[in-house]
Amino acid sequence: MNDFGLMTVFSFAPGGWGAAMAAASAMTVAVAMAGFIAGAIIGTFGAWAKTSGGRIVRSVADGYTTVLRGIPDLLVIYLFYFGSSAVLTPIGRFFGANGFLSLPAFFAGCLAIAIVSGAYHTEVFRGAYQVVALGEIDAAYATGMSRALAFRRIIAPLTLRFALPGLANIWQLVLKESSLISVTGLVEILRQSQIGAGSTKQPFTFFLAAAILYLLISSASGWVLQFAERHFTRGLRRG
Repeated sequence: MNDFGLMTVFSFAPGGWGAAMAAASAMTVAVAMAGFIAGAIIGTFGAWAKTSGGRIVRSVADGYTTVLRGIPDLLVIYLFYFGSSAVLTPIGRFFGANGFLSLPAFFAGCLAIAIVSGAYHTEVFRGAYQVVALGEIDAAYATGMSRALAFRRIIAPLTLRFALPGLANIWQLVLKESSLISVTGLVEILRQSQIGAGSTKQPFTFFLAAAILYLLISSASGWVLQFAERHFTRGLRRG
């Protein structure tokens, strides 16, 4: 036991924890990506509501971003996970099912992350849209583009260009939030580290390994986002 170290945690040899930690890392990335993409979809509608919606729609969107950004993320996860059981269990009993029913941990976690990150996506997209020059939008309409075509070819690409720095920050936030999903029992990096620490009585080694894995994922994804930002802002820099 004394020679137990990081090499054992990352080892794929018999007795090593490499396969389990790799699977947990894949689960972390899957949860974060699913929550991020779903949050981006929510944020797109939220930004539209704030910039182009009527008074009531704007008020609903304002309430959504204000409330979700003011509630701890862990509390949102608890509300979704245990709230879903409060709804599904009576429905299941009505149809003859027995026992405790709830959303799958992966789905509940992704949904909670999406709802929270959607509030941040809304503000990022709203701010990016407002930076787009009205002259460019008017020029698109002047050339005969429909609203849908102008959105696809002009508005969306320009908005995404200005939103990239903010989206990179949201991705880092979502990646950290994914560790909170461990409370639902989903085996991602933090949960797997807890399991390993309990089994081997080596908590420091496993949590240090978890920190390294989070740092690797964060650095790799940060490099991808920086590359995308450089690619999509080439025109701005040349101008």
